[in-house]
Amino acid sequence: MKDVNKTYPGAVPLHVLKGINLEIAKGELVSIMGASGSGKSTLLNILGILDNYDTGEYRLDGTLIKNLSENKAAEYRNKMIGFVFQSFNLINYKNAIENVSLPLFYQGVGRRKRNLLAMEQLEKLGLADRAHHLPGELSGGQKQRVAIARALITNPSIILADEPTGALDSKTSHEVMELFKELNRQDGITTIIVTHDPGVGNQTDRLIRISDGVIL
Repeated sequence: MKDVNKTYPGAVPLHVLKGINLEIAKGELVSIMGASGSGKSTLLNILGILDNYDTGEYRLDGTLIKNLSENKAAEYRNKMIGFVFQSFNLINYKNAIENVSLPLFYQGVGRRKRNLLAMEQLEKLGLADRAHHLPGELSGGQKQRVAIARALITNPSIILADEPTGALDSKTSHEVMELFKELNRQDGITTIIVTHDPGVGNQTDRLIRISDGVIL
């Protein structure tokens, strides 16, 4: 990112990101830390091509990401990025295997292959015995691991995690962070974790602090 600015219009326009310069290398494990309202979620949304920025430039793997059509943005997201959210964002009436395989459904992969690949991911994360359980039958830690399996199913080069431990107790939070570290070490997945928790931030290789839309 070079000199990226983002303002939300309104009666009083809100200048959320103020000249952000940021470089994240392939294979890094990074946390972006800041208080509520610091601009970290906006930054994550721009990195994840979920939101546009006003000025400056954002390059992803050498490609300028700017004013893309919704289809093009979705294509980049589906191909390159796996998302993990604080609230898990699982579909309550679908079991673990169906939730994990969902991104492949959008890529047009047939059901049998989808389920096979989803099962592989669940096994990898120690959840094979929970494959046919609904989210309501899973603990918080299990739900987040299902969400991580879903993020990994498309073999993304980047994982963007927004407060991934925010809804978990400290023991489970530690387990989830260990999992991110392992995925980063073993598979070389570039991992960017947005958090307000210093305990999470301190477990990453690099900690980027943001305050009032400026990187400190």
